[in-house]
Amino acid sequence: MKRLYWILPLTAAVLITLFLITSNSSKPAPQFSYTTLQGEKSTSASLKGQVVLVNFWATTCPGCVEEMGNLARLQDQFGKQGYKTLSVAMDYDPAVYVNNFVKQQHMPFIVVHDVSGTVAKSFDNVELTPTSFLIDKNGNIVKKYVGSINEQDLEKEIRKLI
Repeated sequence: MKRLYWILPLTAAVLITLFLITSNSSKPAPQFSYTTLQGEKSTSASLKGQVVLVNFWATTCPGCVEEMGNLARLQDQFGKQGYKTLSVAMDYDPAVYVNNFVKQQHMPFIVVHDVSGTVAKSFDNVELTPTSFLIDKNGNIVKKYVGSINEQDLEKEIRKLI
């Protein structure tokens, strides 16, 4: 009976540790293809080796529009250090709205209009905007943001990964 008293706490500690390790571990980013607004075709594999923020947005989303300036500043600040923003306009956004928005904004990103919805589907079927995924140089998702991103928090995460 005495043996049982130390086995139970030890088992509990091991299980809790395994849970914490697996819940904080990163998972590989999905593989996907995309076409930029300029018509250039590429794949997610071309982004490996860089820290990447994949940001899903819509022109009709106030939070998305509001955070674009912050994302542009971070891209300008870290772009030469191996950081990229892949800005993905949702499939339900009309092309004319996306093109007009991009023309009016400073968007130093790779901009994609996900007309078929395949990029959003590959990221666990993103439907809410803004939703963003921070990916490390090894191609692993290290953080998911649902809702507007706090610029200072994102900057700290980027600095850790670069």
